[in-house]
Amino acid sequence: MTRRDSAIDTALGRLPAEPEQPRGTVLPRLVVAAPGSGHGKTTVATGLMAALRAGGLEVTGFKVGPDFIDPGYHSLATGRPGRNLDPFLCGQARVAPLLVHGASADGPTDVAVLEGVMGLFDGRLGGDGFASTAHVATLTRTPVLIALDVSHMTRTAAAIVHGLATFEPGVRVAGVVLNKAASGRHLREVWSALDATGVPVLGVLPRDAGIEAPSRHLGLVPAAERDEAAGSVELLAQRVAEHIDLDEVLAIARSAPDLDAPAWDAAAALGDAARPDVPRASRPVVAVAGGRAFTFRYTETDELLRAAGLEPVVFDPLTASSLPRGTAGLYLGGGFPEVHAEELSANEALRGDILRAVRAGLPTVAECAGMLYLCAAVDGAAMVGAIPAVAAMGPRLTLGYRTAIAPGDSVLGVAGLRVTGHEFHRTTVTPDPGASPAAWLLDGTPDGFALDPARTGRATLHASYLHTHWAGHPQLAARFGQAVHAYAAAPRSRSRAS
Repeated sequence: MTRRDSAIDTALGRLPAEPEQPRGTVLPRLVVAAPGSGHGKTTVATGLMAALRAGGLEVTGFKVGPDFIDPGYHSLATGRPGRNLDPFLCGQARVAPLLVHGASADGPTDVAVLEGVMGLFDGRLGGDGFASTAHVATLTRTPVLIALDVSHMTRTAAAIVHGLATFEPGVRVAGVVLNKAASGRHLREVWSALDATGVPVLGVLPRDAGIEAPSRHLGLVPAAERDEAAGSVELLAQRVAEHIDLDEVLAIARSAPDLDAPAWDAAAALGDAARPDVPRASRPVVAVAGGRAFTFRYTETDELLRAAGLEPVVFDPLTASSLPRGTAGLYLGGGFPEVHAEELSANEALRGDILRAVRAGLPTVAECAGMLYLCAAVDGAAMVGAIPAVAAMGPRLTLGYRTAIAPGDSVLGVAGLRVTGHEFHRTTVTPDPGASPAAWLLDGTPDGFALDPARTGRATLHASYLHTHWAGHPQLAARFGQAVHAYAAAPRSRSRAS
């Protein structure tokens, strides 16, 4: 029987239609990794994103791991939100779906560039590489480009690349970019040694401090805090286009196999709590802190809020005189309030408005910087005062993945809820005398505050050092969304919104 005869029989009901075979997602992509921190991953990754975009391609940037700062530079380079891929925060099964989603959420993507974290095989401590760049590259079947600082080595560069390329089966190292090359003689020695590895050199970036972002106590200065950041990224794109073979980079990206994973969907993740069809004009407003002092939050957080029938509205605590009109929920993410403490303190009108709203039972979630802002003071500068505690900079960096358990019911979850998260701060919080209910038990240690300022019988304020990725734990968004809808429906909320 010919294909035409079969089609006719099927149309006439004589034969059952054959089910369509699932098709994978075609997504050219590559990972930019390194032997360790400090080799120029962000420089190479951001530069490639910007240069490819300048060449007329639609580019989406991703960061492996929990980092918030690098995605800000990715966003500048691509014109799209930067996104994160983290097996610990979101679960292994969600990594590829989040990649597929991120590559389509803001329009079709011609090429995705994934920036790695630390060294290629460095992941969660004690986890044998779990949540490492190599782990994500394997989960997404993505070829790897190595950024290698050769300023203090010659032939050893080949040994490092050879080791990275052969250490773990399933990780495909497809190219290397040499960073901070010195003289021509030095470069020839390095390049000659690399020939024996079979890994092609795709380009050489010379020593040039003008294309590197400045750093401070928690890493790079966020792009939103640098007026010159856009110009720096534009310059970086020019340098990368001059010194890296973009055609070869694209050939590697296009060699990546199709992705079989379905795209992650915010409404599907929320399940029964999803209300994506609520008209925008009818959605309760969630005030979301932004601006220079609050630059940390995952892109999927806003998407989950919208899928829950809410409208996230960004406000700047440095300049806004009040919360957005119709506010029925408050989300204060991470950032650097310690750097901007004096300016935040000077905005007394907003601090007072937030304090009154929180004391009236406004559902409030605050992570790290958000918690500091809600304290009575940061380094002596007056803050909102909704939390009976003071915060101060300290000498010790607290950094790492955490497993958290909710010790009681709150606006984010019920007692016993277990989530994964990440801690990243150099401040300490000292509560006033008298025990306050904790927001989480972080690996068994109480952290943060779950408070009931309005004495409603339920904790409406949840503040902690822990950063959580709501795509990995959508029940947090669902619980918060339900609380915001309930607050919006109450007479008190209607009065505030009028």
